[in-house]
Order: sequence, then structure tokens, then C-alpha cells
Amino acid sequence: MQPDDINRVKSYLLNLQNNICNALEDEESAVRFIEDLWERKEGGGGRTRVLSNGQVFEQGGVNFSHVSGFNLPPSATAKRPELANRKFQAMGVSLVIHPRNPYVPTSHANVRLFIAEKENASSIWWFGGGFDLTPYYPFEEDVIEWHRTAHAACEPFGEHVYKEHKQWCDDYFFLKHRNETRGVGGLFFDDLNEWGFERCFDYLKSIGDHYIKAYLPIVQKRKTTPFGERERDFQLYRRGRYVEYNLVYDRGTLFGLQSGGRTESILMSLPPVVHWRYNWQPEPDSPEHRLYERYLKPQNWLGIQ
Repeated sequence: MQPDDINRVKSYLLNLQNNICNALEDEESAVRFIEDLWERKEGGGGRTRVLSNGQVFEQGGVNFSHVSGFNLPPSATAKRPELANRKFQAMGVSLVIHPRNPYVPTSHANVRLFIAEKENASSIWWFGGGFDLTPYYPFEEDVIEWHRTAHAACEPFGEHVYKEHKQWCDDYFFLKHRNETRGVGGLFFDDLNEWGFERCFDYLKSIGDHYIKAYLPIVQKRKTTPFGERERDFQLYRRGRYVEYNLVYDRGTLFGLQSGGRTESILMSLPPVVHWRYNWQPEPDSPEHRLYERYLKPQNWLGIQ
């Protein structure tokens, strides 16, 4: 890998952050993202942007980071011991959007490049990322369109790619202690280098560019749906699942904390308001019950065999 390759990825990621922030701001009448530039003592830094208290988005964070260090943390080497004792660079864009209206889903996306280096040895690099959707009151047509856009992002890279990376997403964003998915899935991939640098980079760009194409139509369609205290209360309860997943399972969160990353940027994914209840159960045949029965289980939304 050449320095120019790294610079091209970095340039794309910074532009992606700009494009996503601009698209989300267009949905708001008054509030804008605040920007926080930061440096990391061990090497590198980032550009964190957070939007709060909007009419559409209660909170959203879109983070760019490019960090480096002398040893990868356990979250990165547990399944790949050959990476131990290597210097590393990690760069990416990660985001989580928490809407105000319970009928608009929470969404998450990230795209990233890792490079592990050692003197007198070849660099090891790989791409990863994806996007997923976490609705509270789902509409099946929205879920299908979300997956159709995910399929379109994958299609130029082979018919098998959507199916494999959709399955990876279902498996990865699964709360084992709850026996439920975090939402209705999307795409997830990691350790991608077998296609060669250019094709892998093209795939990263396709995933990054398709996220906003998948999410904005849902936001625009559902942001004015009337809701009451019941729907808001359920949204805040279900946000607790997001907290559970990010703090217990998410490898990006663990990597950031274990590598001495910037805590404020790492935890920007958490929702601003959450309700917790002991052993709560939805009423049978209620809209809340349908979320559990239909949408928190892996589904073949596009009927692809």
C-alpha cells in the first residue's frame, strides 16, 4: 500500500462526512452540527460533528477519525494473532442518528480502513463497515426499500455479496442475552482485502454513498407522523437495547476504548434519553408486540435465495 492510497481513502472519508452532515442538516429548519476537532496523544486525531435538539433529529453524531498507535488492542488481535506487535493506523467515518419521532428509525453506518505495519514485513490492510436500521414502529415497505438500496450497493461486486454481508449483519448485530436482533439489519463486512485494494476501496465507497440514499427517504416519509406519549415511551425503552449492544458487543466501541481513543467521540453513539424498566413485556397483538414477533428476527426481506 502506497501513501497516496491512504490519502485517497482519507479524502473520500472527509468528503463523505461532509455530504452526510449536509444531507441531514437539510431536514432541519434551525439546528446545525457543531464541530469538534481533536488530537490523540498517541497519534492522529479526528473531526467529530454532533447535532442536538433538532425538530427531526434528537441527536446525531457523524465522526471522522484517523488514529495511529504502536500496538493493536485485544479487540483487534483476538481472532488475528498475527497482528500482535504491529504499529497500526485506523481511519473511518462512523455515525448514529437518533430521531425524535418514534416512527423514524434510528440508523447507524460506518466505513473504515485498518493498516497494521511491522518493520521488514509487508503491511496488512483491510476495509470494513456497513449500515443497519433500528426501527421502533416499522413499516415493511420501508424495510424492503432499505434492503433494496443495500442490495444495489453490493450488486456491482457480485450477486453473492449482498446475501453474505446481509447475513453477517444479522449475526453481528444480535443481542445474544435478549435473543433478538438490534433491528432489521442491512450490511456488515470486515477484514476485506481479497479483492485487491482498488476494488475493496470501490466497495467501501459504494457502501458509504448508499447509506444516505437508503435512510433519507424513510426520514422524509415518516418524520411528520403523529405520535403520543405511548409511542415516545416505547421508543425510549427500546433505545436501551441500543445502549446494551454498544457497550457489551460492539467491536468499534471496544477498539476505541481499548486503544485509548477519545471517549466523547466513541460514546457519541448513545441516545440522549433512555428509559429502563424491569421485565417489561408488550401487550399481545399490539404494534409493540409486532416489532418483536416480526422485525427482531432475521428475515429474507428481498426473497433472495
